[in-house]
Amino acid sequence: MRLDDYDNDINVGEARGGGGLGGGGGGGFLLGLLPLIGSRFGCGGIVVVLLLLAVFGGLGNLGSMLGGGTGAGSAPQVGAPPARETVQQVCDVSTARRDTCRAFSNAQNTWEKIFARENQRFSPPKLQFFTGSGESGCGAAMSAMGPFYCPTDNGIYLDTSFFDELANKYKAGGDFAQYYVIAHEFGHHIQNLLGTSSEVQQAQRRAGEAEGNALSVRLELQADCYAGVWAAMNRDRLDPGDVEEGMRAAQAIGDDTLQRQAQGRVVPDSFTHGTSAQRQAWLRRGIESNGNPGVCDTFSGAI
Repeated sequence: MRLDDYDNDINVGEARGGGGLGGGGGGGFLLGLLPLIGSRFGCGGIVVVLLLLAVFGGLGNLGSMLGGGTGAGSAPQVGAPPARETVQQVCDVSTARRDTCRAFSNAQNTWEKIFARENQRFSPPKLQFFTGSGESGCGAAMSAMGPFYCPTDNGIYLDTSFFDELANKYKAGGDFAQYYVIAHEFGHHIQNLLGTSSEVQQAQRRAGEAEGNALSVRLELQADCYAGVWAAMNRDRLDPGDVEEGMRAAQAIGDDTLQRQAQGRVVPDSFTHGTSAQRQAWLRRGIESNGNPGVCDTFSGAI
């Protein structure tokens, strides 16, 4: 996909301060360890992940993940905050980061046009990179969680090692596959702006586990469709094979595919993102929408 360079005024930065667990790439996300938890359940969901990791990784890790690694009785460090990096200093660290910034910048410009067309007010999210672990407005950000959106601070959080995992382990590489992931997270920001996310969260509080998971699936599939809408608005930038790359990525991260690979069986009531076929179908619906997000109503009728 042929994208212009990123704009110099996009809101990007480094999500530092996580400490504790690091590394691991995007494997935990892809193996179904509550992927994109911040996008769906906000801060409460992040806390659940932290507690689970504390149980399986040792209670000693919990303090470091929560930023408590200074030891008992240690005084906090006091001093001037570090100088904010420029957009170039953050984005030009690696090719993967530069490509991410380009896709993020393009998505921002695209959705700004869509909102203006609908006479709606648009406010952009921020993009926060981290390596291994960092801090978000929803708590700790960790590579095992994969890319996620935090509605508390309107932030998209991403460790670019996830793209290596997607390409090498799950055979879903390519620039458009990466851009689809970024556009999906941007889709969660659109849901936050439109109030869809909060409506779903309120409904989930009143629902049982299976019904709550089903609502999560519809939210995630809508974000897939919104990613397709973004691609449709940039159809003239697509290269041959781009759509196929996106379809392979959507297939690789379907709940049924991940569960079958991880545990040898499929438990539909536990799905939170949708099957591979559903993810592919809603991404394709967005791509074929001529840039109309109105086709992305995953909350009416069957999916």
